[in-house]
Amino acid sequence: MDKVKKGEITLYSFQPNCWSEHEELEVVMLCAPSKLDVPDLKTAEHVQWSASVHHAKAMENFMEFKGALQHAGVKVIDYSKELTADAQQLSDQLLNRYFVRDLACVFGNMMLPGEAGISMRRPEYVQAQALLENWFPKSFTHIKDPRKALEFGDVLILNKDAVLMNIGVRTTIEGVERVKEKIFEAGFAEIGIIDLPRSSDTLHLDMNCNVAHDDLVMAKSFMRYFPIHVLTAQSSRFDMTATFLKHHGFDVYWLDKYNTIPDINFLNLDPETLLISKKATKQLFKNHPKLQKKNIIEIEVTELEKGGGGIRCMTLPLLRKK
Repeated sequence: MDKVKKGEITLYSFQPNCWSEHEELEVVMLCAPSKLDVPDLKTAEHVQWSASVHHAKAMENFMEFKGALQHAGVKVIDYSKELTADAQQLSDQLLNRYFVRDLACVFGNMMLPGEAGISMRRPEYVQAQALLENWFPKSFTHIKDPRKALEFGDVLILNKDAVLMNIGVRTTIEGVERVKEKIFEAGFAEIGIIDLPRSSDTLHLDMNCNVAHDDLVMAKSFMRYFPIHVLTAQSSRFDMTATFLKHHGFDVYWLDKYNTIPDINFLNLDPETLLISKKATKQLFKNHPKLQKKNIIEIEVTELEKGGGGIRCMTLPLLRKK
């Protein structure tokens, strides 16, 4: 994973490529947590976090997380180390900067930028996207409109044919409309759009469902009642959630009881391996026959999860094996 300088431009030696959520992960972008403490519950509530957070503990969690990825053979780019001195001074004070999943997404070999759903997060989008565009000019597709929010925690790349997107707390239908033609252009045949309840417990799609196996989606049971608007380049139709997923080769593992962030916000390292929180309910994974033989790697990310997201939220996949 070499970097080369061409004048003022830095390029990486690989090109981003992702066609699923479960193939072998080769390169990811992360960001270390900011250098600020969130000292008390009242402050946490004002910044939409669940509890006070100590920077030192958050950094310990981050280093364990980063180390687990590297030990699994995944190459890690921490974008906080790539900023200019002036940008770094601001970045060090941006509380949500480690939730990099929202900032951009690789669809096939095309990278699309997101738009922040709240103004508090806009600086990190600007900073990270400038780096991504610099590193990957052939892949990065510049689409910018701050009025059309789209955070990529609301997106699952199911396989080479289908993408599932949620309109919710942080993503608008206008944001989806802004990128849909580019997703078709990248090679995907269908985009499924779901409109989930708007609450802190359903903030993004990946707090409600996740790909757990090459033919299995784990989802909160209420999602069975929600229709999906299915778009193709030429047409549209409506399916129920299970029907849409089945059409693309996925069974659904419905969850009636769950601890939202640690249980659902996990990361596929490869088709056999899941990276999960130590706070996750292990029995959920043992109860399903397709997950019983999975290699489960547990890491301590409790301090980071207090920011309102989990392991998947903290990871931007740049390269997965086809």
